[in-house]
Amino acid sequence: MPIYEYKCKACDKKFETLVMGSSRPECPFCDSHDLSRLMSACGFISKSSGPGNETQVKSSASSGCGSCSSSSCSSCGVA
Repeated sequence: MPIYEYKCKACDKKFETLVMGSSRPECPFCDSHDLSRLMSACGFISKSSGPGNETQVKSSASSGCGSCSSSSCSSCGVA
């Protein structure tokens, strides 16, 4: 039972909802079924040893800059 992120076409609000089986989600703000499913950032955590054996934790859901949509910061140079 995945949680999906939607944007309502009627009231323009974003929300997340649990979708069970073939149930049809509706907007919790205006009860509309006219929705667009959004691409969500995955919330994984990758642990690795960095220089000097300190632990580095990275997650695509918490990138270094708020406007970045990439899963890697190598495209803009933020470490």
